[in-house]
Amino acid sequence: MIDRLEQMEQRYDELSAQMGLPEVITDHEKYQKAGRALRELEAPVLKFRELKQVRQGLAEARAMLADPDMKDMAEEEIAGLAPREPVLEEEIKVLLLPKDPNDEKNVIVEIRAGTGGDEASLFAAEIFRMYTRFAEQHKWKVEVMSTSESGVGGFKEVIAIIEGERVYSQMKWESGVHRVQRVPATETQGRVHTSAVTVAVLPEAEDVDIKIEAKDLRIDTFCSSGPGGQSVNTTYSAVRITHIPTNTVVSCQDEKSQIKNRDKGMRVLRSRLYEIEMDKQNAELAKTRKEQVGSGDRSEKIRTYNFPQNRMTDHRIGLTLHQLDLVMEGQLQRIVDALITHYQAEQLKAETAA
Repeated sequence: MIDRLEQMEQRYDELSAQMGLPEVITDHEKYQKAGRALRELEAPVLKFRELKQVRQGLAEARAMLADPDMKDMAEEEIAGLAPREPVLEEEIKVLLLPKDPNDEKNVIVEIRAGTGGDEASLFAAEIFRMYTRFAEQHKWKVEVMSTSESGVGGFKEVIAIIEGERVYSQMKWESGVHRVQRVPATETQGRVHTSAVTVAVLPEAEDVDIKIEAKDLRIDTFCSSGPGGQSVNTTYSAVRITHIPTNTVVSCQDEKSQIKNRDKGMRVLRSRLYEIEMDKQNAELAKTRKEQVGSGDRSEKIRTYNFPQNRMTDHRIGLTLHQLDLVMEGQLQRIVDALITHYQAEQLKAETAA
């Protein structure tokens, strides 16, 4: 481990020097690439340097133990530094775990109403609002790609892209079925109903990730429409893109411009095809998109939102918070951090066993 960390430290210093070179500063692509590589190395290198300082301090203090005049000071120094060493070693092990190659990517989030009819569509809109608030906290940009509204003001489906720093690393834990338990506004007898919403989080694929041949696409245009089929505009601005080899279909009608709708649709299509390709390459590790979304049945749940009890439970790690009101305002970081910690611990167990 030390050899690997020393190599990383050397590379970190090289990249730091590169970032100051005029030929790198003036080349946007080179500067971004070097900056990204530097950020990836920064956390483990800084922890390694801290560990080296602690070990050096311990060695110096232990050498002073032989001197009666310095013994008390040395013991105090050792008492302060010794507990830090194993903690830093453990933190470094976590930082050296294999990284998800998609963690730096933007995401396509697809939210669909499942079991529960109108109530499910209303909750789908609330889940989308929750993610929008979470994105605002991280200064991420949210752009709606496609929506299908229900007659009660909810969403049968909403697809959006979230752009920013390391979005997938935080949002990937949201894929699955989200179950809601509450009394719907339309319920006259005060009975608690259970509904479900499905969420899929896909890493946005770039041109270098997936190549799409023009001959494999069928592109249809049609007039945009709103709830109940009412005409939104009379131009053929809405776009439906079909990837013929995989029969993957994407529709986009949020923009008035056909070109913009086509561009948005291609971003979603590219990400769906990338997910399919990743599943093929990592069948034993990666979940397929179908498994991510599930059937929308309320029994296939990753999380339950119980409004009467103001309770949120994440069933994957057994985390329960009686702060559902705050969660629905986008305060998800505590949940995300708990999931990351859990899966890092699982990774460490697997690495140790191997």
